[in-house]
Amino acid sequence: MSELTLSFNEYAKETMKYRKKGIPVPAWKLIKSEEQIEGIKEAGLINNQVLDEVARNIKAGMTTEEINTIVHNKTIELGGIPAPLNYEGFPKSVCTSVNEEVCHGIPSDRVLVEGDIINVDVTTIYKGYYADASRMFMIGNVSSEAKRIVEITKEALDLCVKELKPYSRLGDIGGIIEPFCKKHGYSVVREIGGHGVGIDFHEDPFVSHVSKPNTGMVLLPGMVLTIEPMVNQGMPYVYLDAENNWTIYTEDGKLSAQFEYTVLITKTGIEILAS
Repeated sequence: MSELTLSFNEYAKETMKYRKKGIPVPAWKLIKSEEQIEGIKEAGLINNQVLDEVARNIKAGMTTEEINTIVHNKTIELGGIPAPLNYEGFPKSVCTSVNEEVCHGIPSDRVLVEGDIINVDVTTIYKGYYADASRMFMIGNVSSEAKRIVEITKEALDLCVKELKPYSRLGDIGGIIEPFCKKHGYSVVREIGGHGVGIDFHEDPFVSHVSKPNTGMVLLPGMVLTIEPMVNQGMPYVYLDAENNWTIYTEDGKLSAQFEYTVLITKTGIEILAS
């Protein structure tokens, strides 16, 4: 028997127990096979290498369009396809979200300056499989406030991965992340969350980072999710750019930070496939 995922018989047996208790369970299609998991892992390796390439090159004075070029070229060089390009009309190969931009920032001629923080969100398709991860980068010497929100956001995600277990509930994710961030004086964006991933860019379930423990569907071995908290320096409220219809900003203009992992729920724990 696989340590990574459930067979259909195992799935049927496990879900029967939860259904009898009235606990929601994932559909069978959300349980990835060993072959699918291997494909997602390969996509994750490329995704990580692309983000590593960004890390080696990002600096003050470069434009976010130059980051887009790095991501596009490295992805193609490694045999992948940049998933964001032309996805529902998105015009670039990566999302670059600077300072008060929460997510879905569109690369442009904007020049990064000393003190900026930027989220670079990369999604790779490889042989039909998807992996999705983002990292924050601090440009030169940043303020203590900027450094702290970046560090706390990363700590919140790492804490969630550490505490999450197979057969946890979906609500446990936000139940771990939000109290940790709130304890440190930050808020967590409610409207945007993580998602299932692997066979498609966005799959069920929606992953809230603001939720109650011991609620929602049970997380079964073989599920692949993104966990990607968006943490705000001020209030959690956000708005959509009315011109490009993509970029999300903090309503109060304060900083936002985000890290994202693609994770696999296994029979023994949580495995990070892309980071």
